[in-house]
Parts: sequence; C-alpha cells; structure tokens
Amino acid sequence: MGSPKATAPEFSSAYPAHWVASWPLGVAHSITVRPIRPEDIDLEMEFARKLSKETRYNRFLGGGVRLTPEMLEKFTRIDFSRDMALMATATLEGAEAAIGVARYVRLAEGATCEFAITIADAWQGRGIGRKLLAMLVDCARGHGMRWIVGDVLATNNPMLRLARSQGFRSERHPEGAELRRVVLELN
Repeated sequence: MGSPKATAPEFSSAYPAHWVASWPLGVAHSITVRPIRPEDIDLEMEFARKLSKETRYNRFLGGGVRLTPEMLEKFTRIDFSRDMALMATATLEGAEAAIGVARYVRLAEGATCEFAITIADAWQGRGIGRKLLAMLVDCARGHGMRWIVGDVLATNNPMLRLARSQGFRSERHPEGAELRRVVLELN
C-alpha cells in the first residue's frame, strides 16, 4: 500500500491545498488527509477528548497533559511556511470525524523538524499512521528539512515499529532511558 504522493511547490503561509489526499479503507470507509485549518478546532477537540488514557499518554509522553483552549488554537493555526499539521478524517454517521493527526514543527536551528502522530484508538492498526508519516516526511522534504525527529516512549512499541518501517533509526534519548529518539535524514 503506497502513500499518496503530492508535488511540493514552494511553501508559503497560505493553506497548502495540494497536500489533500484520499484513499479507500476497506469497503465501508474512505479516508481524507488534509492540512488542518483554524475551523478544525472542534474536530481537534473532539478527537483529543476521545483518546484513551494509553494513547494520550503515548502522544504527550506522560499522562498529565490537559488540552487547553490555547493549545487547541495553536494546534489548528499553522504557519505553513514553517510547519505542517495533517488531519485524517472519515465520515462517520454523516459527519466528518478526525481519526488521526500528524504534525511537525521546525526547530530553531532551521534544518530539523520534530514530528508527532496520533491515531484514534478505534482506527489504530489499519495503516493510517504509516500513510500519515509518509506524507509528513514528503512535506518535510518539500519544505527543505534535512532531518525529521521524534521523541517516543521506550514502551511505545507500535510507534517505534512504525518509525523503523519508514526508515527511521532509533537512538538513545538525551533525557533518559524511558524515551527513544527516532531520526530520519531527508536527503
């Protein structure tokens, strides 16, 4: 199953509609992936609200994070000239629902970006994370990044397997053994 490909023209802060992709998932659903928009704040809030404790713990590297209105605003107002945030959606019961989110932010040195991916519990294990990560890597390459990195709990084996399957190497984390850093050189 290949990832949807998009051609990456020069980035700007304008909404990058060229990164919209869709594909079927089984007989009952199709998935659409698109850059997040400010009006997605309610979808993002509902998505986060429905995550299990384990998924929330894995995403935020601990259980103590509570999403505030300010965080949700930050998560949905993206400066696409620097960063990327993709949302996977499906139509459920006649309404669009967020089932996955992948994002990267450019680090201060400018050539590296840090990524994170979260898939809704009911949708895990269906290849959505793999497609989102592949699209995110393509976006980072098109954005001129040299490296894409992520911090992963050492116990989050599904995420570590996903990163390895996409060519990332796993390294010791400078903050301790409970974390791993996954790194991909974008050449």
